Amino acid sequence: MLDFGVSEEKQRTLKEKMQKFDVRKEDIIEKFIHARGPGGQNVNKVATCVYLKHLPTGFEVKMQKTRSQALNRFLARQELVRKIENYVLGKQSEEEKCREKIRRKKRRRSRRAKKRILEQKRLQSRKKELRIKPDTDKEI
Repeated sequence: MLDFGVSEEKQRTLKEKMQKFDVRKEDIIEKFIHARGPGGQNVNKVATCVYLKHLPTGFEVKMQKTRSQALNRFLARQELVRKIENYVLGKQSEEEKCREKIRRKKRRRSRRAKKRILEQKRLQSRKKELRIKPDTDKEI
């Protein structure tokens, strides 16, 4: 495995995921592009932007998050594997589960549910009103 300048554990995890989803080095086209934006002389002299294309699926990834070419190579591979994982697993993928959870949270409540919630709020406010102690230190 290549050295990307990240911990052995992260590299091992990436390698395992690549094997799990049958992503081989031979199936990936890798190009290096001159990056743009902040990063100073390093960005201007070194092609730090990484472009990957997975031939069997046709997925493309372009990564320019850091000034380091090695780290961008690692991040690009990670992103490519994530895309392939979502494609292969579909509804079972972690990302899709997270999206579905957000959809459920944003979904409008039914009238019956709203009515039930408002009724509970009214009951709670009545309880609180009963807790208020009368003012006994006022003169009559």
